[in-house]
Amino acid sequence: MIPFSILDLCPIAEGTTAADALHNSLDLARQAEEWGYNRYWLAEHHNFPGIASAATSVVIGYVAGGTRTIRVGSGGVMLPNHSPLVIAEQFGTLASLYPDRIDLGLGRAPGTDIATARALRRDPVRSADRFPEDVRELQAYLEPAEKGQLIRAVPGEGTRVPIWLLGSSLFSAQLAASLGLPFAFASHFAPDAMIEALEIYRTRFKPSRQLDHSYAMIGVNVFAADTDEEARKHFTSVQQSFINLRRGRAGRVPPPVDDIEKYGSPMEIAQVNHALAYSAVGSAESVECQLRAIIEEVQPDELMTAGHFYDHTARLRSFEITADIKQRLLATAH
Repeated sequence: MIPFSILDLCPIAEGTTAADALHNSLDLARQAEEWGYNRYWLAEHHNFPGIASAATSVVIGYVAGGTRTIRVGSGGVMLPNHSPLVIAEQFGTLASLYPDRIDLGLGRAPGTDIATARALRRDPVRSADRFPEDVRELQAYLEPAEKGQLIRAVPGEGTRVPIWLLGSSLFSAQLAASLGLPFAFASHFAPDAMIEALEIYRTRFKPSRQLDHSYAMIGVNVFAADTDEEARKHFTSVQQSFINLRRGRAGRVPPPVDDIEKYGSPMEIAQVNHALAYSAVGSAESVECQLRAIIEEVQPDELMTAGHFYDHTARLRSFEITADIKQRLLATAH
């Protein structure tokens, strides 16, 4: 049975602080470790009032230091915002502190708006164009240093931190295939090109030192609760967040509402439902049925589950239910 993992954006709920969000993330990671999740990833976003994981490598260190066995990594680091050497040093440090537990997922988008990207001291267009070269440069820094090598990542060299490529288009699928890297598709918010991207990745994959066969992971929003009605209500928080973002009013994660159709226009609701098409929402029985259908359709090697909740207790319960579902899927697979 395929592994289940967690993608965490460190949601800052209305009425709470970034410190609360970060403490909640460590709490969830510790529980996820006990529940048998495979890896716990954190994502780089900037200038988002509702997301506390901007300093992604710092948060990874916090979570890895508070857990024992679960893999912790980035889903992802937006490489155009950074020099490859800096990322090699950061993740080389993490890998030195937490051996065989760190993943380095890389994205090509800035993870923010153009003005904020410029405030990060990067040229967003030119940096994105350099993405393939930057990935190769980063890979080289994580390999054992060669004799006479002028620039070295210390820590970093020789750690060979596993690199993943992340994306929501065909570009990263093609690059991951050509470099022989594992690939994660952002279907939890941008599902349109997923099937074609995975087909390209799988058919064009070239084995590498890191990976001898293709390995594809997809993102799925999971909002599980004791009843369908409760789960659908919690889901309205992420629906509202998407609507607010499109309205240019990004903020902290809002509390659930009873009827999302009273919050957004029919066009806004349709847009959000399309973006969040790969979501499993409902009771344990409902979510299990929906996840079975997604797995059967896509045949991923791993499932990255996301849940941008307002209520932390409800988020914990959702991932606990999902872990139980995974066990039932495993039992029926045998």
